[in-house]
Amino acid sequence: MTTGEKISEGRKKLGLTQQQFADELGVTRQAVSRWESDFAFPETDKLIKMSEMFGCTTDYLLKYNQSNVDTSADDDEQKCQPHTFNPLKWSFEYKSKRQLCGMPLVHINIGFGRRAHGFFSVGLISSGIFSLGLLSAGVISLGLLSLGLISLGLLVLGGVAVGSIALGVLALGGVAVGIMALGGLAIGCFSFGGCSIGLFAFGGYANGHYVAIGDYAVGRIAFGKTTANGSRLSITPQSFGELKEEAWRLMDELPNFWKGLVSACKKLAQATMMITE
Repeated sequence: MTTGEKISEGRKKLGLTQQQFADELGVTRQAVSRWESDFAFPETDKLIKMSEMFGCTTDYLLKYNQSNVDTSADDDEQKCQPHTFNPLKWSFEYKSKRQLCGMPLVHINIGFGRRAHGFFSVGLISSGIFSLGLLSAGVISLGLLSLGLISLGLLVLGGVAVGSIALGVLALGGVAVGIMALGGLAIGCFSFGGCSIGLFAFGGYANGHYVAIGDYAVGRIAFGKTTANGSRLSITPQSFGELKEEAWRLMDELPNFWKGLVSACKKLAQATMMITE
């Protein structure tokens, strides 16, 4: 087989069109066509890249007298084997033929400096609709550093974020920042945590702009199990029965936008003060 025939065979085994193959190599489709027709010869760096993609040696691509159907042990090591792990180069790639939204349905691309991009993608650097990787971005994303509408990881940014450090509309983590934040240290419009800071805060130490509920509470209206420091009203379990109606009245004066959170705060305050109606 000629070099051009081997390139054509390897490309077809990968399920790539000439244009897709050209895009992977950073050349034009016409260049690929000339290579496969043996009208031109690839540059060295392109041959190396092709050998990595095909899972074969550059010698196999260069030697005209080597057949891909040779059954000798030495030749078997040089045959093109797409979708196989190469332990010497620490890389593995699989790209499905089927595509969705202009992306491969599945793209697995593991190796240093490699990036996976597909509807379902897996790699050290990964992006797609469902994405898994050390550095991951997607609608649903899982990674050490994760960015997505729904994301999970060590350092996370997303609509729904879960991680050691989480930033999102709904954030859960050791350190959580968001509209709704739950964590050891939680900062948000409505925050719940060991140390909680927000417009409405609930936690061991709670600092709320409007309402604070916790063991030690600081805010405009503060419900403290042991200590309450409120600029408008300070309530402890001992004074809850006497001051409850005044607290509810002040909370009802808050903008209607917060009506749902005000209702939740009333229930939390009552549970914290261990008082039942």
